[in-house]
Amino acid sequence: MLTIKVLGSGCTNCQLLEQKTTQALEGLAEERPEEFEATILKVTEHQEIKKYPIMFTPGLVVNEKLVSAGRVPSVEEIKGWLVQALAESA
Repeated sequence: MLTIKVLGSGCTNCQLLEQKTTQALEGLAEERPEEFEATILKVTEHQEIKKYPIMFTPGLVVNEKLVSAGRVPSVEEIKGWLVQALAESA
């Protein structure tokens, strides 16, 4: 099971990061339907965001590990982080 958090106030880049993360998950689900479940949470509260070592939003956290901050990574980059998290949790 993957727990994915999108950190940010809900700005355009935060929304774009959420969309790309959803696309990455959908792509992985097509490639590996039996391998995982995932949950995406939007974290908008400043106190919650401060729990992670992040200076700029949007941020992406996968299984409590900050993998990206201050930018919107590509769908392929996000897929790579998700595959890595799956391998680490196996």
